[in-house]
Amino acid sequence: MKQLFLLAAVICFGMAILKFYSARMNRSGSTAGSQSAQKAWATITAQAAKERLDASEDVILLDVRTQEEFDGGHIPGAVCFPNEDILPEFPLPFEKDAEILVYCRSGRRSAEAAEKLAEMGCTNVADFGGILNWPYETTTD
Repeated sequence: MKQLFLLAAVICFGMAILKFYSARMNRSGSTAGSQSAQKAWATITAQAAKERLDASEDVILLDVRTQEEFDGGHIPGAVCFPNEDILPEFPLPFEKDAEILVYCRSGRRSAEAAEKLAEMGCTNVADFGGILNWPYETTTD
């Protein structure tokens, strides 16, 4: 009985070591490198986003927060398009080659939204993070 228990412990320990090393290999090396190589959207600063908005009236500014968050204050000219509503099953209300700037509250949802838009075929998407880092004008209109 003692030998059987020892054998089971050695097998469990070996499995734990294999799992640890396989997870470690996935975090470093090929997976991380291919992920950044496949990124089809840009990350820009609030300043760069402001410059793009000032330079062109054709830029689509998406606020991917909830309607309630949007109503509490947003960047002038933004359109509320919650991250949860960006689904591959539904057609987008704009052209896929349009310049699209995306933001949320802190930057997490905007990164998710930018990735989803790129996966849906949008070719000119940029995420500038959250409204918390927006030093320019906001409105509640």
